Amino acid sequence: MSPQPGDDGGSRDGLVIVDKERGWTSHDVVARMRRIAGTRRVGHAGTLDPMATGVLILGINRATRLLGYLSSRSKIYEATIRLGASTITDDAEGEVIAQATPTELATVTEAEIAKQIALFRGEIRQRPSSVSAIKIDGVRSYTKVRAGEEVVLPEREVNIFRYEAVLRERSEFYIDIDAIVECSSGTYIRALARDLGAHLGVGGHLTALRRTSIDSFTVGAARKIDEYEKDFAFMPLVDAARMAFQTRSLTDQERHILSHGGSLTPNESDVVTAAIFEESLIALVQNRSDEAKPLAVFV
Repeated sequence: MSPQPGDDGGSRDGLVIVDKERGWTSHDVVARMRRIAGTRRVGHAGTLDPMATGVLILGINRATRLLGYLSSRSKIYEATIRLGASTITDDAEGEVIAQATPTELATVTEAEIAKQIALFRGEIRQRPSSVSAIKIDGVRSYTKVRAGEEVVLPEREVNIFRYEAVLRERSEFYIDIDAIVECSSGTYIRALARDLGAHLGVGGHLTALRRTSIDSFTVGAARKIDEYEKDFAFMPLVDAARMAFQTRSLTDQERHILSHGGSLTPNESDVVTAAIFEESLIALVQNRSDEAKPLAVFV
């Protein structure tokens, strides 16, 4: 008999890599996976807007404790940016609030676009879109905007490791470019589109977005949610940990210490490490100068 919603899904502890389809919210995908996996304990790493498609990592049961560490990893996106108009949401789903004239667009050359894109590479300060899930005094920013409030979120530091673009289409009313962006967690691709348009003086917004990877987890290994409905499978917890983190093999004594929340002698590495005993993930540990302290214990 299949496990029912509300139980622990049997021994299902692991990750599911979904290729999210356009129109679905991240919460929609989680709700569907709860029914498929037969457990309420499902979460996701790295929200995708309904307009966006691509890699969405889901954690099932104990693997939900990995998600906070996975969502902070670098991500790669394929985006289409439309220059020539600004929208209230910085994407195609929002109302147009400013439109460039054909004369203004005619002055924008491919060379100038490339020059301005180069300014966004590296460590930059970025103001997230007002229509975002960031909370202000406990209320989502997009809720305030939809209620008619004017919201200006504070800038944050993000890192753009790669930002390349090619011309897709040009008319007298708009210029579409296809971009590839590799960036740190917390980067808003909608904001990149908005700011590029602002730098060029013609406005800009996002018309398509696809996330192709979160660190080692790529869209090539992802499946549509309907495919999981027909043939459910997941990446076991220990395999997911090996893929996402550096690993440390434990002795039985070390396993016992970590299982009870104790610390170990640190490794040379200062990164988060998956501590594994035989074929079980025991804990994620943070290596510091004086100790390897458990961040999350899985037994």
